[in-house]
Amino acid sequence: MEAPYEIQIEPYQGPLDLLLDLIRKQEIDLYDIPVAQITGQYLDYLNRNLDRLDTEVAGEFLLMASTLIHIKSRMLLPADPTEEEGEEDPRADLVHQLLEHEKFRQAAQMLQQKQMLQSAAWSAPGIGEFLDPEAEPDLAVSLIDLVQAFQKVLDRAKERPLLDIAEETVSVGEMMRQLCDLLASRENPCLLGEVLESLRSRDAVVAAFLALLELIRLQAVAVRQNALFSDIELRKYSSFATAYEDIHHHAGKDYH
Repeated sequence: MEAPYEIQIEPYQGPLDLLLDLIRKQEIDLYDIPVAQITGQYLDYLNRNLDRLDTEVAGEFLLMASTLIHIKSRMLLPADPTEEEGEEDPRADLVHQLLEHEKFRQAAQMLQQKQMLQSAAWSAPGIGEFLDPEAEPDLAVSLIDLVQAFQKVLDRAKERPLLDIAEETVSVGEMMRQLCDLLASRENPCLLGEVLESLRSRDAVVAAFLALLELIRLQAVAVRQNALFSDIELRKYSSFATAYEDIHHHAGKDYH
């Protein structure tokens, strides 16, 4: 009998976090999950840690346990000869949930990691100097304001799967070009909300965030609010023309 996999006690936010941890740490193919093995390990974790979870969270973990057991039972049953070939894999829905959860978790982590923010935006001079030096103190936009604006979009994306289009892969360099083209095409500033509404995947949201930070650092773009709690505006700043020309001159080259 295979020795049980030892799970470290971690602050899992939900059952999908635990399943991903089990699968990724054992280097299991997400498209070919050994359900019997994972179910045993998942139940072992619950047996040892269920009393540490509050009632609502425990209910979510138990629901996933029943789902795993159901999938396991379906896979143990012999194929129905009356069914057409190509019957859907019982694991398909679970795999889809795990893939979508992993994409969201990675995007959220990218926004929250201080080291990422520093590498993207804090090379000298500091980003804080160029958010908008002409804005009134009460209307100035801080880095925290930007993070919160993008985080809200990711939170909504978690609840609305329509935004989860895996095929849309946008690099930071390409997003910088798109933002510059948008600003160059109009005389007035554009709203950050308008930009975010056009994005169709979480990867694109993260790329837009990093692109905006880099444009701010280059003094190509400044951000401000017209009133407290109003939408954030993006406007061309002192080095916009130089940055625009450089970005298009190096088309195809990504920014890191």
